[in-house]
Amino acid sequence: QVQLVESGGGLVQAGGSLRLSCTASGSISSINAMGWYRQAPGKQRELVATITSGGSTMYTDSVKGRFTISRGNAKNTVYLQMNDLKPEDTAVYYCNADLTLYSSRHTYRYWGQGTQVTVSS
Repeated sequence: QVQLVESGGGLVQAGGSLRLSCTASGSISSINAMGWYRQAPGKQRELVATITSGGSTMYTDSVKGRFTISRGNAKNTVYLQMNDLKPEDTAVYYCNADLTLYSSRHTYRYWGQGTQVTVSS
């Protein structure tokens, strides 16, 4: 079994900051990449940022220069530092991990439960 536990969501004023955290647990052999997606009401889920085990990062254009994704020393955690938040950032943010279990040779994508981020104008 795999769990992705998120924390750090909440309500913040425009221009403020939040730091999201996600920790993966279970019988994990390796984690190839972790990332964050978000979904606003009435909209499709979109990729926000990803980071590989080697430290390569990718951001969607709308958050470049404002958000920073990073991983902890244990490599089973991922953070999303969100600065200069805007109302359009309001969404449910989902952590994901592309990982391999000890019981399998294949890599699968797992998802957290989502955490609400609300930015007031």
